[in-house]
Amino acid sequence: MPKAETNLFAYPKYWAECYGRAKFLPMCRAEMDVLGWDSCDIIIISGDAYVDHPSFGMAVIGRFLESQGFRVGIIAQPDWNDPEAFKALGEPNLFFGITSGNMDSLINRYTADRKIRNDDSYTPHGVAGKRPERAVIVYTQKLKEVYPNTPMLIGGIEASLRRIAQYDYWSDEVRRSVLIDSSADMLFYGNAERAMAEVAHQLSNGRKINEITDVAGTALVRDAIPAGWTEVDSTRIDWPSDKTLMQDFQKNPYEFKDPSSESCKSKQKSEATLDKTSLDKTTLEPTAVKNAQIAFKDTQIPIKIIPMPLMGKAGLDNKTTVIRLPSFEKIKGDSALYAHASRILHLESNPHNARVLVQKHGTKEVWVNTPPIPLETDEIDGVFDLEYERVPHPSYGNARIPAYDMIRFSVNIMRGCFGGCTFCSITEHEGRIIQSRSHESVIKEIEDMRDKVPGFTGVVSDLGGPTSNMYHLNCKDDEIQKNCRKLSCVYPVICKNLITDHSQTTQLYRKARAVKGVKRVAIASGLRYDLAVVDPEYVKELVTHHVGGYLKIAPEHSEKNTLDKMMKPEMTSYNKFKEMFERYSKEAGKKQYLIPYFIAAHPGCDDNDMLNLALWLKENKFRLDQVQNFYPSPMSLATAMYHSEKNPLKKVTYKSESVYTEKNLDRRRLHKGFLRYHDEKNWPMLREALKEMGREDLIGDGKNQLIPAEVKKGYSRKSNRNGINKKPTNRKSSRQNA
Repeated sequence: MPKAETNLFAYPKYWAECYGRAKFLPMCRAEMDVLGWDSCDIIIISGDAYVDHPSFGMAVIGRFLESQGFRVGIIAQPDWNDPEAFKALGEPNLFFGITSGNMDSLINRYTADRKIRNDDSYTPHGVAGKRPERAVIVYTQKLKEVYPNTPMLIGGIEASLRRIAQYDYWSDEVRRSVLIDSSADMLFYGNAERAMAEVAHQLSNGRKINEITDVAGTALVRDAIPAGWTEVDSTRIDWPSDKTLMQDFQKNPYEFKDPSSESCKSKQKSEATLDKTSLDKTTLEPTAVKNAQIAFKDTQIPIKIIPMPLMGKAGLDNKTTVIRLPSFEKIKGDSALYAHASRILHLESNPHNARVLVQKHGTKEVWVNTPPIPLETDEIDGVFDLEYERVPHPSYGNARIPAYDMIRFSVNIMRGCFGGCTFCSITEHEGRIIQSRSHESVIKEIEDMRDKVPGFTGVVSDLGGPTSNMYHLNCKDDEIQKNCRKLSCVYPVICKNLITDHSQTTQLYRKARAVKGVKRVAIASGLRYDLAVVDPEYVKELVTHHVGGYLKIAPEHSEKNTLDKMMKPEMTSYNKFKEMFERYSKEAGKKQYLIPYFIAAHPGCDDNDMLNLALWLKENKFRLDQVQNFYPSPMSLATAMYHSEKNPLKKVTYKSESVYTEKNLDRRRLHKGFLRYHDEKNWPMLREALKEMGREDLIGDGKNQLIPAEVKKGYSRKSNRNGINKKPTNRKSSRQNA
């Protein structure tokens, strides 16, 4: 597999390395004084409280930049209404790095029903309201007011998932790229260490931020496409036939229109002509389009424009090819074009074959460079082996930070996910190529946790990441992976080129259990059970040693139509895993149970699908406590389905497959109610729905009925394992006897 030109830790150290490591990255001037700093080189602004732990993004980036020799300060959860809060550390010598934190600020603030949450797990005492909505935009704009000439670089999950125009669930509209709305100078998407190192060192060597335009994993705003590039026009979904296109292409292949003019007739047109003899009905030779130029005003713009349907015939060089997405203005008013743009973005997600994307916003171009090259094992080891204190900053005293409590005894062993679940944004953020740490690095972190973290009792709460069982699983052939554009390696079936041997994970579990002082290692990250069943030894190891009575897994639904829109396996995989789980639990002499997770109101799911799922739950004797409605997070494929009611898993046209999407909040609550059919608070709503659906046969006290009939006066109902029994009672005498 191709590697990055520069190893993550091969850059010459910045001169400030002489100051050494800070016990905690400073959060105030007094801490800077203790360190002997007169200024910071880089200041990170975050919507989270500062926890010096490798599960918190600000700590990872901060410590990594420190390892490069830079002096890094942190301003955590500043009061965005007070300009002085952004002056706490002064002006940095190089740039501000701005993030909303580990969570999107709007998902952090609102439930799927758009209700305000009462807490914030990333804030001391769990207090809500310590970060603004759309934190990246607000922080950047406030900093611009205070330090207008300092470069502003935005990153983290919130910026990453808003790098192009995106549907915004909370305002129910398509919004511009966060680059435009924030006026930031550069955006980092995905895991940012590689891009951050390159940009930081270039700035420290005297380059201006507007001169740095080609770093993978970044996006920026440009005035126009630079010279020497070929533009693939992907702004339409209703192209004529290839034959007609070819004829039109021969007639006028390089027409350029000035967007600021109502008429192009008065403008100077290209004198470049295409040698028609180099084109035939089946091929478009590279020589035919070489050196074509467009003369516009007084500027030569040597770009070549090719319709997307002819892209495969042009012999293009990915390194100098840019794909033009439909503009913000177009997709804002045309949801089918939005779905098309989403599909193109996802098809261009492999860092080894992706092309630059460009999207016009007014007169500006949002330029999205190709995804970052994944970290090699020695590089990701280097990031996690940095010296973290693994506790919150001392300024918080004994305040409880719920998110830290949840992860302080856990270890992240990998990044990325090749599952491609349409409702999840992990792939859009971290990519499909798995980046795994070595056994030695993971064991070292367990030992550090044992020795440094107060309250460690010998229990490691998790060894995982985006999934628990993709560790060291990748494509078996570098050349195949280099050319692959699949949206998932496991849907509709597991790819024959995917390594499915879990032995690296199994061996790691055994080594972790053997660490002195470790009593138990739990696995809490999500399990991809369709992968697990391919390796029975792994399942046996997991079930025998790493399940504490309950194991959480996520079938997400029972119905094939909905599962297809999720890109999740059918229930046959779940049933196979359940059989293995129960068999190995019995062999180990343990009573253990599966806790399945499901999503209601997902695109493609209608009332009947939710009813069938409820019947499946009852048949399998599941009474779920925690349930969730589909949450349209920015940039996910399922969000594109939700907004457009089109299926971006296939080619999108105005006549292509429509996707049923439930958007009415009351009906979405009904779908959620089906997941908790046993909750009597939902019975009135479910009775009404079942009558509307013509399924009154499911109302009653029978074994095969879903919910009881309406309670009549003078009767009470009591639930037990065998169903719901009706028992007459005299309420008055019952109260008297009580």
